[in-house]
Amino acid sequence: MTVNILFAAASDSWYTYQEPLSQALEARGISFHLSQDIAAENVDYIVYAPSSEVQDFSPFTRCKAVLNLWAGVEDVTGNPTLKVPLARMVDHGLTRGMVEWVVGHTLRHHLGMDAHLRGQDGEWRKAVPPLAENRRVTLLGLGALGAACAEALVALGFQMRGYSRQPKHIPGVDTFSAGGLNAALKGAEIVILLLPQTPQTENILNAQTLSLLAPGAVVINPGRGPLIDDKALLDALESGALGHATLDVFSREPLPAEDIFWTHPKVTVTPHIASATRPETSAQVIAENIRRGENGAPFLHLVNRKSGY
Repeated sequence: MTVNILFAAASDSWYTYQEPLSQALEARGISFHLSQDIAAENVDYIVYAPSSEVQDFSPFTRCKAVLNLWAGVEDVTGNPTLKVPLARMVDHGLTRGMVEWVVGHTLRHHLGMDAHLRGQDGEWRKAVPPLAENRRVTLLGLGALGAACAEALVALGFQMRGYSRQPKHIPGVDTFSAGGLNAALKGAEIVILLLPQTPQTENILNAQTLSLLAPGAVVINPGRGPLIDDKALLDALESGALGHATLDVFSREPLPAEDIFWTHPKVTVTPHIASATRPETSAQVIAENIRRGENGAPFLHLVNRKSGY
């Protein structure tokens, strides 16, 4: 039996996914029809990007699952027409890319590299940073991406604390769950945000929680823009309570050219590039979920619609 797979994402994504996804499906022995144009009533699976034109899922009467191309699902979880399982993207390329970005910027701030990059003026400045084992780092969000980043930072010797909604155990990480946010943040010198965006996590870093950090602390956000109260962040930077913020995500994207973050001397902007879904690796996850669906096995990386991730 042929499985009909609708690719509901931008055309440029179609051109990069068509070949690797076809190869991944063939490798699993799946007979398939993969297209950007399939009658809704004939679709078995939707490979989906929330920016797709498909916003009403009710015509897809025989669809078995929606397989998201992105890790973030906040733009689709509340869709009342979506009645079938929704799987988010977790794959090797996405995870490794995030680990590399987070480790790179954590080391950048830990070693004070910005001061050396700016200080090419002939003055011999000798400032020796502490060892990683004496640097307090807190990571908010211990899902697949957060846990991988925490493990990498532990391997470098950092004093790691982690916070998540549900209790987690990660070797070398002092973990906190519901009710433990303040304790996780207290005295942190570097804070990394990798929480999902939900009503409960919006503005989780605000004036009150920022006040718990060590003086001159650094905030690194590759998670979601709305996790941070922008005004509180800017106030803390202006007062000197915060030393720097490295931001990859924003409440408005693309970040408007006139936004103060672009020119603020204590802010580094990267344009939502901390990690990306790579067709070669993500195609394997999509194909595996279709194989599972066809064999009655549980889907990978299912989204809990109540929690929003």
